[in-house]
Amino acid sequence: MAISAGQELTLAAVDLGASSGRVMAARVGPDRLDLHEAHRFPNRPVRLGGTLHWDVLALYAGVLDGLRAAGRDGGRLDGVGIDSWAVDYGLLDDDGALLGNPVHYRDARHETAVPAVHAAVPPDELYRINGLQHLPFNTVFQLAAARGTAQFGAARRLLLVPDLLAHWLTGEVGAEVTNASTTGLLDATTQQWAEELLDRLRLPRSLFPPLRRPGERLGELTAAVLEETGLTGPLPVTAVGSHDTASAVVGVPAATDRFAYISCGTWSLVGVELDKPVLTEESRAAGFTNELGVDGTVRYLHNVMGLWLLQESQRTWAARGLPVDLPDLLAAAAQVPAFTAVVDADDPRFLPPGDMPARIAQACARTGQTPPQSQAETARCILDSLALAYRRTVRRAAELSGRDVEVVHLVGGGARNTLLCQLTADACGLPVLAGPVEAAALGNALVQARAGGVLSGGLAEMRSLLRHTQDVRHYLPSASSGAGWDAAEVRLGGGGA
Repeated sequence: MAISAGQELTLAAVDLGASSGRVMAARVGPDRLDLHEAHRFPNRPVRLGGTLHWDVLALYAGVLDGLRAAGRDGGRLDGVGIDSWAVDYGLLDDDGALLGNPVHYRDARHETAVPAVHAAVPPDELYRINGLQHLPFNTVFQLAAARGTAQFGAARRLLLVPDLLAHWLTGEVGAEVTNASTTGLLDATTQQWAEELLDRLRLPRSLFPPLRRPGERLGELTAAVLEETGLTGPLPVTAVGSHDTASAVVGVPAATDRFAYISCGTWSLVGVELDKPVLTEESRAAGFTNELGVDGTVRYLHNVMGLWLLQESQRTWAARGLPVDLPDLLAAAAQVPAFTAVVDADDPRFLPPGDMPARIAQACARTGQTPPQSQAETARCILDSLALAYRRTVRRAAELSGRDVEVVHLVGGGARNTLLCQLTADACGLPVLAGPVEAAALGNALVQARAGGVLSGGLAEMRSLLRHTQDVRHYLPSASSGAGWDAAEVRLGGGGA
């Protein structure tokens, strides 16, 4: 589309998280970046026949409702972009029909395939190819677990969740590269599908669609979608950083490259932004991943379990009829003495759904600590433990990458948690800039806006616009807190600072 100087665009940023989805309407111009929520809808996994699935049809319906609402609220829309969580996928048959709801990454079946994959490609070699932190739910393991099933045998295309939704909106097929980089099947150096790896794992090359880069036009909303949503076409759908963390890192209002980021939601993605991957054995042993970002950048990060620990605790308490008001819980947690108990936030025993407070208590008992005795003590244990994990990860990311870190940007839903933000500043011994909360949706909209001609520069220009339009809270580290964090780290066997 032709854009005149000073023109603004109204864009729909579809942002899907593990517990809810939302369609955000953004108004973007050279000096303007406004965002409001047009529609929010739940994302409720469904367990059927012992397998945990995503209800992707309900998500698609939520997206359509959101596009309809965004058009009603802001008049004509100028574009759509989609980001979501990573690794999960749908399979299409010869007719393009979906072969069953995507399996949830927290389903236990994925772990069964890890030994077979590592027998075919040893872990150190796999890391040199894909650069990914070992996580048993990475797509490479999911596909190995599915191989041999009737569904896999009938599959002709694999589409990751945001690519699947874009396909239903436009009829086009592709794989956006930031999300493709989380599969374990993309070469971290060439940024192309690792075809030799596919062959060794007996995965058909034809299953994997052409790669798309953020900013490329995926297609336009079909006539049927336009009719259902009441929107006016032609309406382009643009590839953004379709992994929500890739969009969230675009949404970090950094002024220099000397920053670490914490994209804090159900998961906490903690790392630095680089120009090239770090594929050393030391990096693999430390559990760091190299995922692709916008404009050819590398998101060098470690996945920390994140606010899942608190969310699943709240779910457990609610099932027991206990109060779970989050502001009250955090206020009470702030009154609990620091480091009463800490756990390893990355303990894989915390990954599945279930009684999180009980698992935290068991972890404390295993390490010789008195388990939390109340909801407030459990919450404080979680927040101290997360801040401790952030400290460890930020320092290690800087060491392994050689990138100096002068400030930590904490974006996403966790930016609302003032106690966690202050604890993170104290733990890292660095200023923490918290916000924007909707970093992923903002990053999504910024990439669309640049593709539409409203912005013309790179990440620096987009982040400058963020700094001038979005609210950010500053947290400075407490001068006297270092010794306590050192001792807590030693308690978990992590050594001192």
